[in-house]
Formats: sequence, structure tokens, C-alpha cells
Amino acid sequence: MMKRNKIKFIDLFAGLGGIRLGFENVFKSLGFETECVMTSEIKPYAVKTLTHNFEHGFLAGDIFEIRNEFIPDFDFLLGGFPCQPFSAGGKRQGFLDTRGTLFFEIERILRDKQPLGFILENVEGLVKHDLEHKNDEIGRTLATILYTLEDDLGYKVSWKVFDSLEFGLPQSRKRIFIVGTKTDKVELDGHEPQFSNLESILERGLESMQSEFVDKLLSHFEIEDLYGKSIKDKRGGDNNIHSWDIGLKGEVSDEQCKLLNRLFKERRKKQWAAAIGIDWMDGMPLTLSQINSFMKMPVSDLQDMLDDLEKKGYIKLEYPKKLVKELTKNGLISYREYDTTKPKGYNIVTGKLSFEINKILDPNDIAPTLVATDVSRIVVPDGKGLRRLTIREGLRLFGYPEWYEIPVKEFDAFDLLGNTVAIPVVEFIASKIAEVLQKEENYLTVKEIPVCAS
Repeated sequence: MMKRNKIKFIDLFAGLGGIRLGFENVFKSLGFETECVMTSEIKPYAVKTLTHNFEHGFLAGDIFEIRNEFIPDFDFLLGGFPCQPFSAGGKRQGFLDTRGTLFFEIERILRDKQPLGFILENVEGLVKHDLEHKNDEIGRTLATILYTLEDDLGYKVSWKVFDSLEFGLPQSRKRIFIVGTKTDKVELDGHEPQFSNLESILERGLESMQSEFVDKLLSHFEIEDLYGKSIKDKRGGDNNIHSWDIGLKGEVSDEQCKLLNRLFKERRKKQWAAAIGIDWMDGMPLTLSQINSFMKMPVSDLQDMLDDLEKKGYIKLEYPKKLVKELTKNGLISYREYDTTKPKGYNIVTGKLSFEINKILDPNDIAPTLVATDVSRIVVPDGKGLRRLTIREGLRLFGYPEWYEIPVKEFDAFDLLGNTVAIPVVEFIASKIAEVLQKEENYLTVKEIPVCAS
């Protein structure tokens, strides 16, 4: 049982330690001593970051290798675990369903150690993961988790999807939190939304990017006109810039620009799949005659324009791709392959990850959900130039304090940030847990509990 005025916890799949940080912030603010009696993390650069920012009584590695008898007694389990399918399709058989998954490791620790409670975090997709029927509120994976925690392990469990955008952070990041205690359900409603924009977390006066790509952008657009713009060739819209709009691969005429803008729209229309004789796909190569049907001009002039655009690398001449279905020992699979029996056509070349920059953030708006694979191509305006997000700005997007540091390579730092939690969200949840525990005199005697101790 928890000692009065001291809370012990373990931090699994710790990452940057964000759940720990939010949890400790609240209980320390209420006058409690907190102690992390075990941390589990396998990424070396995450371990380096954790040891830089926290004290650790027991810093363990792979959770699969940590036997129950080696885990000190604790009051709360904290962990953001990966979403995985369960072996029995969510038939609610506890260990039988979850064996071999990372949730199983949480389950067996809770079963053996019987702590007072837990906070679990996962991606929003867990809610609908492995749906049995398309109109079901939750999928079989979450149903199995809830059954295991409630019916099998005896916890009073509540869950909710929170968006960091409503907690004063200029980033929309939706995550499910599953919370349980042995005493009572934790009420997760009641947060009053607070909002802020990107300007509130940006540093200023930092060195701008210097490259031919940036020079091309700034020679065609004023910095303010770039706010909120994406750069990709296979999509359109008012907030999109194409490579031909800035002459990235060579200057194009107004007529060529008109041709490219029509081509990337037309190539998505289902009528062309029927004309070509293939199953529809999002982006089909169109022949000279097909293009000429919507670009009315002499065929020779059109061919000259297409040849020039192909030479510069804006388009390519390729066969259409047919849909192939194949029965294998693992079941029916489908894939696309070039159909050399069809005539070649012209197609747009590059996707969204083909350019040095694919998104310029608007300081008056919010940031998209940070994903490690994309963050190196996201930039912010600074003065009259553009630059990448800094690690400090990344930390601020999640509500980390200014003293927190990530002493690893930038790529690894953003990989960790792409998988962390919003600190104010955790603080709100921890404050609601404290409200429940306050009712149990055997567990806690606390000061007045704030709605959110951020």
C-alpha cells in the first residue's frame, strides 16, 4: 500500500519520460514525494536523454527481459505502448488474447504487482483498431484491453481521446489515454479548452536556410505569402505550391504551367481508367491524344511542350500500372505492376517527400502532428528567411519545460519527439487521479487539487 505523502511508480516504454514528467509535476505540486523505482526503454538515444534529465533508481532495458521478481513494489504504472493486433481477434480471453504483445507485458506486471493504478497512452487509432463491424464504437483490440484491465485484473477503468490543441499547445495531436485505479473510476471530462498559436513557441533571429531551393521559393514569393503553404507536385489547392511554380527544374511558360496543372488533376479521373483499360488508381499516365482532348492546341505544339517538360524532369513517359491479384499461402494479395501491353503516357514525377521543404508553417496557426519522417522537411519563417524547427521548439510543442534537454543528434531527437506525449494532457489526467485518491483516506491526504497543475 502507498505510504502517505510518497508515490512510487514505474515508467515503461519511457521515451522522453513525458508521462513521468506530467505525473510528477502534479503530485509534487500537491506536496508529495515521488520516486520512479524503475524505467524501461530500449532506444540508446532515449536512454541517454532520460539519464540526462532524470535520476533513476533502476534503469532497465527490454521489458520482455524484466522478470516480475526484479521489479520493485510501486503504486502506479505509466506507459505508452505500441498498438498491436491480438492473437485471438479480441475474444476477451485475457492472457490468451494478448500473449506475445507489448500490452501483455503491462498485463503480467499489473497482475503480479497489483499496484494502485496506471496511466496508459496510445495513438488515436487504437480506438477503432481491428473493428468487427464498421459501426462499432471501439475495435476488438481496445475491447480486449478494457476487458483485461477491468474484468480480469479488477481495475476501475476510464478512457478518452485528448487533443493537445485544447491544452494551450499549438499542435493538434490526438492520443487515447486509458486510466485505472483500484478505488474508483477517474472522471476524465471537465477540461476547459485553451488555445495558442505557433508564434507563442517560436525562437527568433536564428540562422536561415541557404540553398537553391529556398532561393527559388523566395524569388517567386514574399515570405508572408508562403505562410501555411505545402510543396508537392501530386496535389493541388490554394495552399499548395508545385515545383513548376518556382521553376525548380527549369523555368516553364505560362502555357506549360497550365498544362501541368490540368494534367495532375485529370490523371485522377476515373474516366481515364476505363479508356486505358485498367482498374482506377490515383494518378494514371495519359497519352498525347488523351491530353490533347483537354488541352486544345496543335498536336505538334503540345508534343514540343511535353518533350520539354519531360527533359526538365517535371513529367515522365511510362506505362500504366495494372492491378494484379494473387493467391498466396498467406492469402489473397494485390499489387500494381506496369502493363506493357498498353500505350505509354505522361505522368507527374515527384511526390511530397521529394523536396527539401514540403511545408511552411504559419506562425498565426498551429503545427501539424509532428511525425519523425516529415519533420526535417517542415520549416518556419524567421525574419525574411526560412529555417527548420529547432529541438527547443519541438519540446515546446509538447509542453516540456525549458530546463529539459535532448542531448542527441537532431534526427534522433525528432524521432523521440514524434513519439512523445503532451505534458499538459498528462498533468490534467494526473490531477483527476489525485481527486479520486483524495476520497480514500487510506491512500492520500492532499492539498486542494487544481483542475490542471501545469
